[in-house]
Amino acid sequence: MDQESVSATLNFAAPAAKVFAVLADPATHASIDGTGWVQDAVDRAPLTEVGQIFRMAMYHPNHPDGDYQTVNKVQVLDTPRAIGWLTGQEKGDGQLEFGGWIWRYDLVPLGPSETEVTLTYDWSAVPRYIRDRGITFPPFGPEHLPNSLNHLAELVCGR
Repeated sequence: MDQESVSATLNFAAPAAKVFAVLADPATHASIDGTGWVQDAVDRAPLTEVGQIFRMAMYHPNHPDGDYQTVNKVQVLDTPRAIGWLTGQEKGDGQLEFGGWIWRYDLVPLGPSETEVTLTYDWSAVPRYIRDRGITFPPFGPEHLPNSLNHLAELVCGR
């Protein structure tokens, strides 16, 4: 596959600041997730700056441990227009390793109470040694991004 990112877009009947506030709260991420892999926020502080680290409790049946944690690093934070983070892990020596994939939300106000939200998963920066581990990108089905946006809309708009 030549394409190294996937995106989905949905319009929300809410101002961009309201949508952004939900995205910047790690405690909401399990409810937003369209795969069911995200279980809970380990670090619950709001995302407020580029470089901020936050951890999430995860579960995936194909993961060697089933339950595991991801370490995420805020890569983009342009309130209330864009937010995104790299996902990685903490290695046994305590060092953080990021795999090169990023989750990013772009918010475009369409009026005072309407926002276009685009969710992008981009794996173009994944290094060869990680690709050689046999990981398939994206590691989820095509329904994941629209599911996530619909879950986000439920949280933000109550729909």
